[in-house]
Amino acid sequence: MDLEKFKQNQKTAYLADLYKKLEKEEAETVALSASDKSFSELASEELAGFKAQKEALQKQMEDILADEGGEEEFPNEIILEVRAGAGGDEAALFAEELSLMYEKYALRRGWGTRLLSESRAPLGGFKEAVFEFKGKDVYKDLRYESGVHRIQRVPATEKIGRVHTSTASVAILPLRKKTTVEINPTDLLIEFSRAGGKGGQNVNKVETAVRIVHKPSGIEVRSTSERSQGTNRQKAMQILQAKLDLLHKETEAKKNSAERKDLVGTSDRSEKIRTYNILQDRITDHRLKESWHNISKIFLGDLDQIVEAFRDLKVEKK
Repeated sequence: MDLEKFKQNQKTAYLADLYKKLEKEEAETVALSASDKSFSELASEELAGFKAQKEALQKQMEDILADEGGEEEFPNEIILEVRAGAGGDEAALFAEELSLMYEKYALRRGWGTRLLSESRAPLGGFKEAVFEFKGKDVYKDLRYESGVHRIQRVPATEKIGRVHTSTASVAILPLRKKTTVEINPTDLLIEFSRAGGKGGQNVNKVETAVRIVHKPSGIEVRSTSERSQGTNRQKAMQILQAKLDLLHKETEAKKNSAERKDLVGTSDRSEKIRTYNILQDRITDHRLKESWHNISKIFLGDLDQIVEAFRDLKVEKK
């Protein structure tokens, strides 16, 4: 067996060494058995033991690499970004409702959440909010939430009952250990400021908030939640890396659009994916062409039926 791939991984390197030692002891036992026939019966028992131990070690190493591969494809940590779109104040309120919906769903799943940065609208709601979600299957189950969400309802301020349509965009950014885009430090503009808002006197008096601009792409990220400037900078760099990797993925997907791909997209943030019709108490996903009712319950985090609808998606050629 080729042990090189196992030796290069820190989680399996020790097991690969054990496997190598077993191979050496096995070879010595075979040589001794060949030179001393009286030892052959005992040797056969030892060789059977070596074989069983090697098979167990091989399976253990392969399982570790398989788990790592699965976690790389579907990491257990994401950045969830929600932005208000068209619709003015109503769009900001909708962006906040979506944010709360995902937070409540995360609570139901036992995932950890943290608000990394927010920009509030003057009359309430989010212009933009960025969260960190951590937990088992978090990317696997939320990856199809990326895209433009649309809500149709009569605003509380509407006097003659006209239905208003507004939008908010959601981006699900997986935080992977292996990245596809290398960031050149000279391409970055980094600024520090006071965080403001919640966090105590230290956060408000010291310049702990971090803003990073990637000059070649124009991508801008912020992190304000931590009490340490260094930690906020590290978190902002993670968000930037995830955004650049996603941008690279989108570019490659457009180049290879004729190749096999998912039945529904998971990265096109301009794609209108879902409509929340309040008057009809109906949510419709335009990719699946499927609808669900009881919007108030779904806004309270009961996303199970929607998430489950995407779990068994097949891959087909477009």
